[in-house]
Amino acid sequence: MALYSEKVMDHFLHPRNVGVIEDADGIGEVGNAKCGDIMKMYLKIENDIITDVKFETFGCGSAIASSSMATELIKGKPVSEARELTNKAVAEALDGLPDYKMHCSVLAEEAIRSALEDYENKKKD
Repeated sequence: MALYSEKVMDHFLHPRNVGVIEDADGIGEVGNAKCGDIMKMYLKIENDIITDVKFETFGCGSAIASSSMATELIKGKPVSEARELTNKAVAEALDGLPDYKMHCSVLAEEAIRSALEDYENKKKD
């Protein structure tokens, strides 16, 4: 059996939504000191819908694939639905990750939550 699924390889080799949103409504950055991965998510939100999402990830193939899949899972969705995204849902959408790479899907979940928190804080101002 291959170490990584075809979906993981596809999202690693052809990541979706890579880049920066200059006037992002929410920005979240998280990292894992143990493995060195850093993930940054940018959200554009209109009428409580995520109309655009981009990411920058410095990390391994699993981190890049997790970032890419996570953006695909929340794009076009209401903020409330994006807030419910779990790392397990990201890993399942990728047809699984090796146990020792599950922290990559956790980073994707945390980056989205961090960006949503930033968005909520900006709305209060």
